[in-house]
Amino acid sequence: MPQATVERIIRTLAADDMQGRATGKPGSVKAAEFLAAEFQRIGLTPLPGLQNFMQTFPAYETRTAAAFVTINGAKVAPDKMLLISGQPHLNWTEADEPAPRVVTVGPQDNLMQQIRPLLDPRENTIVFIDPVQAAAFNRVVGYVKRGGLRPEKPAPFTTLLILAPPAATPLKFQVAATTTIRTVELRNVVGVLPGKDAARATEQVVFSGHYDHLGFLPAVAGDSIANGADDDASGTTAVVALAEYFKKKNDNARPLVFVAFTAEEIGGFGARHFSKQLDPKNVVAMFNIEMIGKQAKFGPNTAFITGFDRSDFGKMLQDNAKGTVFRFEPDPYPEQNLFYRSDNATLARLGVPAHTISTDQIPTDKKYHSVDDEVESLDLANMTAVITAIGRAASGIISGQQTPTRIAPETVKQ
Repeated sequence: MPQATVERIIRTLAADDMQGRATGKPGSVKAAEFLAAEFQRIGLTPLPGLQNFMQTFPAYETRTAAAFVTINGAKVAPDKMLLISGQPHLNWTEADEPAPRVVTVGPQDNLMQQIRPLLDPRENTIVFIDPVQAAAFNRVVGYVKRGGLRPEKPAPFTTLLILAPPAATPLKFQVAATTTIRTVELRNVVGVLPGKDAARATEQVVFSGHYDHLGFLPAVAGDSIANGADDDASGTTAVVALAEYFKKKNDNARPLVFVAFTAEEIGGFGARHFSKQLDPKNVVAMFNIEMIGKQAKFGPNTAFITGFDRSDFGKMLQDNAKGTVFRFEPDPYPEQNLFYRSDNATLARLGVPAHTISTDQIPTDKKYHSVDDEVESLDLANMTAVITAIGRAASGIISGQQTPTRIAPETVKQ
């Protein structure tokens, strides 16, 4: 695996002119076009059913403005409330029918767990959140504003979050706001290397990474672009480099699908859409590659595999790496729940042995989701070694000689 190729790809994806590759923004479109051109150059073919390498699908952007809220006659400060609405023109009072459901989140409750279903309103709801939860509330506000896109068109309902103790009853309120809803076209970039064995034509092996990142963040020392070199230009670079590697080898019995996902950072919409275009029973394995630009805690020439105990995928890669300088290890950070925090999770929930390969020391990574995630912070030689090791360790699976055990859907936590 030539390091020069790896460096060219990642420097292009993480360049300032990609503007941090925020989902749905011009930089993201530019990144997708670059990746499609790479798949064309390598000689991949489009996924059956597509005319080109772009797998497009809609998302919906909602922007709420001019929100005015009173509770029992007292105006609620803008920084103490969050309105999530699918109603273009909202003029809402206690006299409206049906009456909203009222939810209280106490000081000891798990805020995100309680309100997660309410972030996509299916009924009118008012949520009073204990002020002790201010930090968690502000994280939710940031999450909602950063992830202004939704995978489905919003229903005509509203959730109102208020950072305040429960109001006295009978509850009187007035809520006025204007919400604009805009359809945004998103793009996964997908290419296929057909298999050489007709008997294995339906046995797909997926290699994936996400090309989106956060776009712009508050400036630090004049830099406001969150370039996302490690997260996840590194994994996307691996997908392109592996596509070229396997194309040159030209001996894959099983068809290989290479996909660069969009919208991972705002909820994994790209992976969700992609999974609906395939029969998960036909996906033999998924190599999802996320943040491989730095050395793992095990040292150089190592990487870890999430969900190691959920199939024998990881053990296969370990065995296939024996006799080389490289080692694959189980995920050393189980408390981080990484198995469910990347794009492998969607297909894993459908029973596919879908795992993420990473090297990031995430508990101590100070550059994660910051403007300092630049190419200059990466170890490109080690990253190249990781990509090379993945290509070699995947040989048994792509040749059809190895088939990982399935992940039992009923054992996967939602």
